[in-house]
Amino acid sequence: MTARFTKAVVDWYERSARDLPWRQPDATPWSVLVSEVMLQQTPVARVLPTFEAWIRRWPAPAALADASSGDAVRMWGKLGYPRRALRLHECAVELVSRFGGDVPADVDELLSLPGIGAYTARAVATFAFEQRHPVVDTNVRRVVARAVSGKGASGPPSAARDLAAVDAILPHDPASAARFSVALMELGALVCTASNPACTRCPLENTCAWRGAGSPPYDGPAPRRQRFAGTDRQVRGLLLDVLRASGHPVEHAALDITWHDLAQRARALDGLVADGLIHPLPDGRYALPGHKGTGQRRNERPTPR
Repeated sequence: MTARFTKAVVDWYERSARDLPWRQPDATPWSVLVSEVMLQQTPVARVLPTFEAWIRRWPAPAALADASSGDAVRMWGKLGYPRRALRLHECAVELVSRFGGDVPADVDELLSLPGIGAYTARAVATFAFEQRHPVVDTNVRRVVARAVSGKGASGPPSAARDLAAVDAILPHDPASAARFSVALMELGALVCTASNPACTRCPLENTCAWRGAGSPPYDGPAPRRQRFAGTDRQVRGLLLDVLRASGHPVEHAALDITWHDLAQRARALDGLVADGLIHPLPDGRYALPGHKGTGQRRNERPTPR
């Protein structure tokens, strides 16, 4: 089953995959790393314009390391979870200081970089360097749950179980495994979707365990839905919008008008300051990190480990 499964998915991918810049033959390991960080909890359509602008401006780690962290936060725009911009900047600085400006291929070395977790490290090693690692995101979990396990949904995540399930169906050849991994992910994103899967267009229609069982409804634990409106996340975004739109530090009054709830606004602002995304200045104004009045030098780099 595994060989037929692999061939069906990869053949479909060759015909149907989206033309994305981080999948091009000339994509650099840095561009793959940037794309993986940006794609965390963010759809491709939102990532594309920011990714393209980012790579034009900072085509290599050294270029971003020479910029300020505030420039990274401003360029991040409205992608959400802006701490990722700070971590990417820190990552670029570390890549320059520890790896000569290159992205390492080793998973453990990738894991040592700021903001690079287990999923991202395996994804970069797989997609940038054609190594054999199980790369498990929501889309992959759903395809495996349906096609292999016969379940309508993947249920709550379990790192050990999910990694083992994907590893069991990966080809042994590293390059083939890497190709299959991206194909499996794309299949979940475009065809085997959470709602209204396009089973008649799926290359696994005739071998899918869930389809063969009559597509029974999922009866396991429901995933938790994350709301956005009215949350601290929304308020944090509104506060950052003010600073991103300004080329200079802003008065507290400019932040006060962003949200009606004083306590929530203050909590969100305190959180942004604690996260290093907003810096209070001695004169009472606020700035993005890297501003000359924040005490952070523009090209400050850590001592190599």
